[in-house]
Amino acid sequence: MSVSNSKFRDLPARREVLNLPIQALLKSSQFNKGSAFPEHERTKFKLHSLLPPNIQTLDEQVQRAYQQYQSRADDLAKNTFLASMKAQNEVLYYKLVQTHLKEMFSVIYTPTEGDAIENYSRLFRKPEGCFLNINDQGHFDEYLAEFWNAEDIDYIVVSDGEEILGIGDQGVGAILISVAKLVITTLCAGIHPPRQLPVVLDCGTDNEKLLNDELYLGLRQRRVRGEKYDEFVDRFVKAARKQFPKAYIHFEDFGLNNARRILDRYQSQIPCFNDDIQGTGCVTLAAMLAGLQVSQVKLEDVRVVIFGSGTAGIGIADQISDTIATETQKSKDEASKQIWCIDKPGLLVKSLGDKLTEGQKSFARDDDQWSENDRDLLSVVKKVHPHVLIGTSTKPGAFTEDIIREMAENVKRPIIFPLSNPTRLHEAKPADLYKWTDGRALVATGSPFPPVTHNGKQYDIAECNNSTCFPGIGLGAVLSQCRLVSKKMLVAAVEALKARSPALKDPAKPLLPDVEDVREISVDIAAAVILCAVEEGLAQAEGIPTTDSELREWIRIQMWEAEYRPLVYED
Repeated sequence: MSVSNSKFRDLPARREVLNLPIQALLKSSQFNKGSAFPEHERTKFKLHSLLPPNIQTLDEQVQRAYQQYQSRADDLAKNTFLASMKAQNEVLYYKLVQTHLKEMFSVIYTPTEGDAIENYSRLFRKPEGCFLNINDQGHFDEYLAEFWNAEDIDYIVVSDGEEILGIGDQGVGAILISVAKLVITTLCAGIHPPRQLPVVLDCGTDNEKLLNDELYLGLRQRRVRGEKYDEFVDRFVKAARKQFPKAYIHFEDFGLNNARRILDRYQSQIPCFNDDIQGTGCVTLAAMLAGLQVSQVKLEDVRVVIFGSGTAGIGIADQISDTIATETQKSKDEASKQIWCIDKPGLLVKSLGDKLTEGQKSFARDDDQWSENDRDLLSVVKKVHPHVLIGTSTKPGAFTEDIIREMAENVKRPIIFPLSNPTRLHEAKPADLYKWTDGRALVATGSPFPPVTHNGKQYDIAECNNSTCFPGIGLGAVLSQCRLVSKKMLVAAVEALKARSPALKDPAKPLLPDVEDVREISVDIAAAVILCAVEEGLAQAEGIPTTDSELREWIRIQMWEAEYRPLVYED
């Protein structure tokens, strides 16, 4: 099959040129229109006998597909139905999900996608994406060359599957998280589906259930670590950069010991991003900044306690300290002193030494200020009087009534974010937080929650959903063809997201905007990222508009829309 598309960085394709076998047209998810093929294309491609006679619109197809979706027994069955539709007709799939985005978001992503990943080898029907394994490193250039040409891929999501969506090591099933993240970039920021590449790096698994499952599709061996693992990742990065020199690489769900190391190694060399570290940090920071504005606390004065100092927690701490340093002219060390990080040993202190990860060391406190008896969360809250309490611990109920009431005694508007996923692992329920603070809390959660009514007043709960942030950052990086993704670019993204906070107009409203508004939010974020890239000399794209209105229009016309393009047969 040979396909001629307009490039993503030019105007979106308005027609597709084909020279593939006629009947294969109906089997191509990219070109299949099903019952929506118009009369002239049915004639041109000899499709009359292959399709029922009634010609439908895309909206009519969506109506039928939605009825089929609703008939599925549970969310996992709905997820499988949508995956099957995507494999048959991409445009219909995206149009259906876009039309019912709020309802379907938890089905195509967390928590249901976690169930699909856990059952990947049992639900497997058709491979999607690029599978690279550690025992076959000598052919990466050849394998990646099978996925189009140098100019054809803009966005790569890659995972090694060690820490998936709070459910841990899922081995080769991680290909589905790469696929899901790319689906979200299309839905939320208009990244073109044909210009994406999902990748899984299979270096084995330590999941006993998978190792003992005769149907498991990945390498049936323990995870390889150390130098051979680092060489594996490096070979992938080099091969990807060689084959797709302008592609932006998004690292996803790597394990605690690798995520930070990999980001630190490559972020000064290539345009890359780690959503668990930077994406989580950005969206949480945007919610926090909105909360600080509502509570009238200055960034230079804020005190933050983070409970759970793994990849996400330290990523949030990094993003907060980077922003404090950027906005207040403090040094990074000074900014870090406004953040107290707690993990399994309690408050992180310097005497923990080698037990600390590289990321944790920046936030470790001096031992002489903290005895061994006052390093638990309640003691830290009593001593620090934090304005902000963030939970990334996966320890359900960790934010107890005593802790929250203690916090609320010392600050007017406690900012409390129980972010652990899935819902059953949340550090506290929003209803309790409003009850224990007498409605003064400013709350954001890691999963969707219904509104809370307290003393007759309804409070909408913000969801710290990375999907309001990372797609726009990726869109800005792709369109600007940035050489690197800088800290200032991420701060610009945070400010753009914060500006959309409904709470800035009404404190009873959520701290973050709803995912239904995310495409326009992505335009805001992309514009901020692009302007920052230009200012820092990191943008390589030509013809970037200089005025705000022209830049936004330039961004919008390059965002993919779920609509059928006219097809032209090329002999």
